[in-house]
Amino acid sequence: QDPPNMSGMEKYREELIATAKAIATSGKGILAADESTNTIGSRFKAINLENTEENRRAYRELLFTTPGQWEKFISGIILYEETLNQSTTDGTPFPVLLQKRGVYVGIKVDKGLGEIPGTAGDQYTMGLDGLAGRCAEYYKKGARFAKWRAVIKIGPKNPSRTAVWRWRTAWLATQPRAKTNVWCPLWSPRC
Repeated sequence: QDPPNMSGMEKYREELIATAKAIATSGKGILAADESTNTIGSRFKAINLENTEENRRAYRELLFTTPGQWEKFISGIILYEETLNQSTTDGTPFPVLLQKRGVYVGIKVDKGLGEIPGTAGDQYTMGLDGLAGRCAEYYKKGARFAKWRAVIKIGPKNPSRTAVWRWRTAWLATQPRAKTNVWCPLWSPRC
């Protein structure tokens, strides 16, 4: 018997397999273009550019419409939620633009980091609440794989047993949520 909420997954089996094979194509990589508003803001500040949604959209349009054959080397691009909802100046949604170039669209699905109380600065990834619903919406908008960050601090007192337990628990919790929404989940551990 299938685990809860997994029975409908069989109809998406071929799509999941195709996505996994495509983003793991030999000689290609995945571009992380999922900078948060604050992260991209620090980059803009360095060049004296105001951090507005329009400037972030224009920057991403420049990146995604750069002439040449970069898609020969990029199998997928991970987007930030804001970017998934943006379009080029001619109205083409970014996911559609990337799909036309043969690039799979991914999305960062976590909601940031929190500190684990009682540890030496260990962090956990937030965003399990509402994840299944967000994944369903992201799929409708063209995303086909998901990134979930796992921040692991390495040191004399890290990672703590609590941090390892939280990381493992989150990993187990993301799998059925992702797969029932036709996702190829991609974990991004950061040490």
